[in-house]
Amino acid sequence: MDGAVPGEVPGSVLFACTHNAIRSPMAEGILKYLAGHKIYVDSCGVRPLGMDPFAVAVMDEIGIDLSRHAPKGFDDLEDDFFDLVISLSPEAQHSAVELTRTMDVAIEFWHMPDPSLVEASREVRLDAYRSLRDDLMRRIRRRFAAVRPPGS
Repeated sequence: MDGAVPGEVPGSVLFACTHNAIRSPMAEGILKYLAGHKIYVDSCGVRPLGMDPFAVAVMDEIGIDLSRHAPKGFDDLEDDFFDLVISLSPEAQHSAVELTRTMDVAIEFWHMPDPSLVEASREVRLDAYRSLRDDLMRRIRRRFAAVRPPGS
């Protein structure tokens, strides 16, 4: 299970991807939704770009608002110490290893596809984003099994 320890709940989690415009903000939003204030959650990218509107749209479908997410890079983090860093792209994995070289921090690599690479109709592209969203939801629920969503 990718080095994951189900039930183990870290105090702080950083999700990292290439641009902090799709994968890592989606993962951040999902874990914040599931964990509330039980875990400090942040995200960043290697080369931040503007927030992807398809990511905002598919997250809105499940009641998670990413419209105010401001993409940031590793250098923009307010705090660079996390209990767990989860990289969602190979490039982010390399940066996470560099960031944590001298720290006692767990790193996990979840290779997640970049839905922005899908070139097709709007609906097919949205389906690629939905697939990523649903994969992230399943993986986060499994990895953070001890965390229950609000109201449960």
